[in-house]
Amino acid sequence: MMLQERPSVCTLDCPDTCSLAVTVRDNEIVKVRGSKANPLTNGVICNKVARYYPEFVHAAGRLKTPLRRTGPKGSDEFEAISWDEALDAIVHNFQSIINEFGPQAILPLNYAGPHGMLAGGSMDLRFFHKLGATLLARRPMCGGVKGEAYMGTFGAMPAMQPEQVVHSKLIIVWGNNVTFSNLHLAPLIKKARTEGAKLVVIDPKRVKIAEQADMYLPVNPGTDVILAFAIANELKRLGAFDQSFIRDHVVGATEFIAEASKYSLSEASRICGVSEDQICELAKLYKEISPAVICAGNGLERNRNGGNGLRAIFALPALANKFGVIGGGLMGGAGNLFPKTSAKLTRPDLVPEGTRTLNILDVGQHLAKDDLEIPIKGVFIYNHNPVIVAPDQNQMKKGMSREDIFVVGCDVTMTDSMRFADIILPACSHFEHDDIYCAYGQPYVQRAEAVIPRVGQSLPNTEIFRRLSSRFGFDDEIFKVSDLELMDDALDPMDARFKGTKPSELPVGQAFSMEGDLEPTIPFKNTFPATASGKIELVSDYLRDKYDHAVPTYKPNEALYELTLITPSSNKMITSTFGGVSANQTAPFLEMNPRDASTRGLSDGDEVRVYNQLGEVFLPLKITDDVRPGVVYSPKGSWFSTTRNNQTVSALAPTTKADLCEGACYNDAKVEVELMN
Repeated sequence: MMLQERPSVCTLDCPDTCSLAVTVRDNEIVKVRGSKANPLTNGVICNKVARYYPEFVHAAGRLKTPLRRTGPKGSDEFEAISWDEALDAIVHNFQSIINEFGPQAILPLNYAGPHGMLAGGSMDLRFFHKLGATLLARRPMCGGVKGEAYMGTFGAMPAMQPEQVVHSKLIIVWGNNVTFSNLHLAPLIKKARTEGAKLVVIDPKRVKIAEQADMYLPVNPGTDVILAFAIANELKRLGAFDQSFIRDHVVGATEFIAEASKYSLSEASRICGVSEDQICELAKLYKEISPAVICAGNGLERNRNGGNGLRAIFALPALANKFGVIGGGLMGGAGNLFPKTSAKLTRPDLVPEGTRTLNILDVGQHLAKDDLEIPIKGVFIYNHNPVIVAPDQNQMKKGMSREDIFVVGCDVTMTDSMRFADIILPACSHFEHDDIYCAYGQPYVQRAEAVIPRVGQSLPNTEIFRRLSSRFGFDDEIFKVSDLELMDDALDPMDARFKGTKPSELPVGQAFSMEGDLEPTIPFKNTFPATASGKIELVSDYLRDKYDHAVPTYKPNEALYELTLITPSSNKMITSTFGGVSANQTAPFLEMNPRDASTRGLSDGDEVRVYNQLGEVFLPLKITDDVRPGVVYSPKGSWFSTTRNNQTVSALAPTTKADLCEGACYNDAKVEVELMN
């Protein structure tokens, strides 16, 4: 059969949401390239998507039929069954659990596998809401801390979008591994630099974008709030505060500076690991150069001070008034630009009054320790790989291994988490069903249709939960609507920016800007804070009432072990997606500074044991100046197949909570490293 090229969209957990051109032959994907439909991504995609998607869809443990477990949990012992048998088993077991313990004994355990609005959370949430299952707070795992920090400071104010970076003259990339996690920001930065912009990179690891930087500041993990305090103090000393802007548009500047002033320049330098000279030089650049933009990444949030660190960073453009011009202020998420109608899509009104909510980070503990008044007796895992992704991995595995908990798994491939399921349902990849996509890092909405038929007996999430709803007797029309109708429930069809076109009728192979026909989003020119005061709130009643954090503060990370383990994204996986492909079957390196290696008698290439009170991971050692002393680095997401003891870096991550949103503190992991015997 001849080759055909069809338009699609990348649905992975990434801010860029690339438009794709997919080459199909004999109903199989043979090639994935970028398309120019999305002006930001402009035909460029990351290597992992280009290299791994065909294998992910057609091999790499692809699930093609429902399965029933026949051996121990965590094993590969399953038998193929029919869809009717699988759904009958789920209904029987869930109904038995509900009869004995009530519906809150059922827990949906899902996260952000696909970012399509339908696959990510639509018919599935309608089903669980109607069922009365326990609610799951998912934002603490990623994005919630940053989102709450932004909300408490600016409210739901649309932020500067990435394309404006080309107009910036000072670009500060702070905790943002652009090359791996925000790829399409890199060419914008490069273009700005060719026109004279200066680049500053702040990160515990010398990430690839730092190779281009005019300044690199190797901050200690979890101390970004102290570094931002120090910069603010130096800006004040330099007379860089815009007092009229502060008077008219900022609440709490006095209280913020009072907190920042508790730390002298020398003390701040000692805590954050950045030299006094570098702090002063950056403050001077920030005072003198405009437009100046801070591009803060999600890596900043993954510690006990994550929210307050972000708030302190957000304060800098407020105090120095870097807003009101194109390319100035903060590059932020795009979520506030989209006309989402989430309540219409997911129907939270169906949730019975008094239904409890559990933090996704606590699920492992609740399963392993059975510490809830209403125990969790049924778990439905989908869009998620919890035994690889969740902190305190060994606790999650222990909980998932319990024979008295009925586990349903639903995925595209046989992940490590699926091996703990009693029943497995084969899900479609996003290339096999229609969906609509709202990026979280740029302002474009895109619709995509299936480019190949469903592989084997796999089904889209929407159809799986339609069938389950029918089996449970949920006969209301909202459980029968089509995917196209769900698209029109997801986004407001009456929004003027759609110009009379329903979301379900948006042409495929095109991207539609939610900045509309207006000029780009420029805070304090065409958009303003949506806080209670209508101003930037450096003292936040919202965050005080919700988290007891009116003003940003700093809390040291005191632990048994000396080294801080950071586990960012890699260039091979997006979280744990693609962990099953053949190229990702070897253990990632542990990177360590030469000074730390020397004191431990370690050499490049050694196999080392990385350990703390929670677990141990065996990794090959790479000695490099790219990580600062006191820090070790190994990327997240590898599967158990890469290890000798079925533990990966998540085994070392604590379940302590960040200052805001009860968020994950992966980068608070304190470890020791020794040579393997």
